Amino acid sequence: MRNIKVILQYEGTRYQGWQRQDGTDNTIQGKLEALLGRMCGHKVEVIGSGRTDAGVHAYGQTANFHIETQMGLQEIMDYMNRYLPEDIAVIDIKEASERFHSRLNVKGKVYQYRVINSGVPHIFDRRYVHVVEEKLDVDAMKRAAEVLCGTHDYRAFTSKKRGRKSTVRTVDSISIGKEGDEIRFTFRGDGFLYHMVRIMMGTLLEAGLHKRDAAQIAELLEAGTREEAGYLAPAKGLALVEVFYS
Repeated sequence: MRNIKVILQYEGTRYQGWQRQDGTDNTIQGKLEALLGRMCGHKVEVIGSGRTDAGVHAYGQTANFHIETQMGLQEIMDYMNRYLPEDIAVIDIKEASERFHSRLNVKGKVYQYRVINSGVPHIFDRRYVHVVEEKLDVDAMKRAAEVLCGTHDYRAFTSKKRGRKSTVRTVDSISIGKEGDEIRFTFRGDGFLYHMVRIMMGTLLEAGLHKRDAAQIAELLEAGTREEAGYLAPAKGLALVEVFYS
């Protein structure tokens, strides 16, 4: 069996997220597995670096799959891009070692969240941005972002009920840049919990609206619960930008 590594882009607007689900074939993983199964004539499991939510986009999702085929890499890539929906594409393909696993081998990820801070509609960006009409204080959000960085237990920043798995993660940086009406938030870390970036975004936006301050966020990290953290920011503003491996 060959182990193939691909980098994917997709617009998540019309999909029910990455993960295959019973009762619907409208997921990114489901579309890929169905296509590769037809191409190879055998069942194929596609492993992603992580599960993006319904409506979340990707500029650089990494995935791998094991297949039996005599096709060359370029032939595989061409076949996939020919028959995938127009909002999913393979942008790179490589032969990986047998032991490569796109999820278990991840060393870090970068996500980006886009906000339009204006009451004026941005028609052509509407599927990719969250609109906040009230004026946001960028400096206040930067102060809050500094508190969120580091190695912490982020249990207050996940929608998943607490289980046996650790909720400790390292967020290396959260950079915030403003150009015109648009504010872009870039999150880099070793990994992110379920809904973690979107809850951090909701918390940062509340800081930008002066509904909470950096000291309150430090308390959240120390002993907080999900109910005390910010709201779950809409999925459409979020995109997985890049996945890192050693």
